[in-house]
Order: sequence, then C-alpha cells, then structure tokens
Amino acid sequence: QVQLVESGGGSVQSGGSLRLSCAASGITYSSYCIGWFRQVPGKEREGVAEIDWNGNTAYADSVKGRFTISHDNAKNTLYLQMNSLKVEDTATYYCAAEPWCTLVAGKIYYDMDYWGKGTLVTISS
Repeated sequence: QVQLVESGGGSVQSGGSLRLSCAASGITYSSYCIGWFRQVPGKEREGVAEIDWNGNTAYADSVKGRFTISHDNAKNTLYLQMNSLKVEDTATYYCAAEPWCTLVAGKIYYDMDYWGKGTLVTISS
C-alpha cells in the first residue's frame, strides 16, 4: 500500500522560497514516477514537477528555472524546492505516485494512482 504524506506548506511573500516534502512509503516497484501537482479551487489540477525511478525529470513551463524536484531514495522522501515564488503559485500542492512508470520526452505523466492529502501554499504580494 503506497502512502504519501506532504509537509512544508505555508505562507510566504512573493519572491520567497519554500521546500515541500513528501514522505513516501510502500513504493517497492522497480519503476515508478513520483511528483507534485497543484490545484486551485475551481481550476483543474496542474502537474508541477515529476521525477521517475531513473532520475528523469519533467517540469511545467510555469515553474521551470524556479522549482527543483529531487528524490532521496534512502529517506523515501520527495522534495520540491520552490524559489522566486509568485502569487500565482498559490495552491494546494499534492504528492502523487504511479507504479511501473517512466517519464518520456520531459513530459509530466498525469494518470497517477496514489495521492497524498495535500499541503497549502499561499504566496502574498
């Protein structure tokens, strides 16, 4: 059973930084994708950044150059370092995972089977 627990959300001013963490358990598959998605009420969920078992990464255009995804395999923890935050980054951020997945051509894979409960990020101007 895969379980994902996010932490690290909060409120910061525009231009600031936050680091989100996702404690992952139960990912015993030899290949997988794990990543961050975000959602604002009334809007579709958006893929933010993703990494696969082989270290391939994918980013939404809106966060390239500002956000960095990383995965500490020893700690089974996924991170999202968010710098130069903007008001439009305000959202609930979700950690998600998909077994037997490999990223292709730098594109975010959306059809994830496992989701955390989310952590709220609020950016003020």
